[in-house]
Amino acid sequence: MAFNRLRFPLIAVSLFVLLAALWAGLVRLGWAWPALQPALPLAHGPLMVSGFLGTLIGVERAVALRSPWTYLGPVATALGSLLLIFRIGGVAGPLLLSLGGVGLVLVFASLLRQHRALYVAVMAVGSAAWLIGNLLWFSGWPVFQVALWWAGFLILTIAGERLELGRLVRLPRRAELAFVGAAVLLLLGMLVSVFSYDLGTRLGGLGMLALAAWLLRYDIARRTVRKPGLTRFIATCLLAGYAWLAAAGSMGLWFGGTAAGPRYDAFLHAIFLGFVFSMIFGHAPIIFPAVLGRQIRFTRASYLYLALLHFSLLLRVTGDLAGAVTLRLWGGLLNGLALLLFLGATAVTLLVSSRLSRGISETGSSQVNRSQLGRAALDHRVESDPRSRVRR
Repeated sequence: MAFNRLRFPLIAVSLFVLLAALWAGLVRLGWAWPALQPALPLAHGPLMVSGFLGTLIGVERAVALRSPWTYLGPVATALGSLLLIFRIGGVAGPLLLSLGGVGLVLVFASLLRQHRALYVAVMAVGSAAWLIGNLLWFSGWPVFQVALWWAGFLILTIAGERLELGRLVRLPRRAELAFVGAAVLLLLGMLVSVFSYDLGTRLGGLGMLALAAWLLRYDIARRTVRKPGLTRFIATCLLAGYAWLAAAGSMGLWFGGTAAGPRYDAFLHAIFLGFVFSMIFGHAPIIFPAVLGRQIRFTRASYLYLALLHFSLLLRVTGDLAGAVTLRLWGGLLNGLALLLFLGATAVTLLVSSRLSRGISETGSSQVNRSQLGRAALDHRVESDPRSRVRR
């Protein structure tokens, strides 16, 4: 379908936004480098969450649903990000990023009408959290008060996808109830933060800690980490990410609401780098073939950028908590290098790979009651249990 070709320029824009956000983040961290425009460092958070991740997630859903209207959200976030980067149009950039949140909420509303399941509802709540965060930011709220909403968007989206794959092992009822309880704690923290930032952050941290404990206990990565090759790499990424989510939850619970400074840096980057990018590293070999129609060949070299990400983040967080500015600076720089190595390795693999024989990018799936990630994981048999019987 012709409209599906939009995914290529949208992904290209999202990657450009990622590079701009990385540069802005390093300048904000303290590296004395030039910026495209003076306000760019202040846009680091919105660009990373709404510009890069929001566009990428929106494209993934649009490819899965195969409906033209579903591309309106990622088109809005892509355009809004470019306006924000080059400081064009005043409020037009933030407005378009907010409209992108509306688009994703409508996508999940459509999914819920057709397939009512807990994991879809969790991801729908995550999309609503993103929209609320964007609207608060558009209304003039400072980023530090909005960040918990953006974190909730990504945490609930990822947790919902993992819950979907948890059906492979037939989770007991008590496990689902525990998941709901942890998610409600996180959501409650986000809501309370509007009125009491400190208390809301502590409640949200407790919710993150509970979700991390749930994922470490029930996610199938605990079993698939024993398998060789790509399967082990994905599981390693996931388990490392869950550990960082637990660390972030502990910091949020202990430190409470912080508006700036080293503790704020450690808390947020444990979430957005340690947890979220671990998920991206692990899921890229599944998502890119499904979205772009090109296979990614796994090599053990992938462990290099994964190890660098976690080592550099450990340096950064240690520098934050110990008051070691130099350690924090170099940790942040190595964070950026890890992401660049990941992008470079992925780009090289995509360039030398051949088209998938069945044209995943164009055929997709007619069933809209599955997330693209869950479907691709099953199709590639990356994490499936041979003893499980899954209704396709």
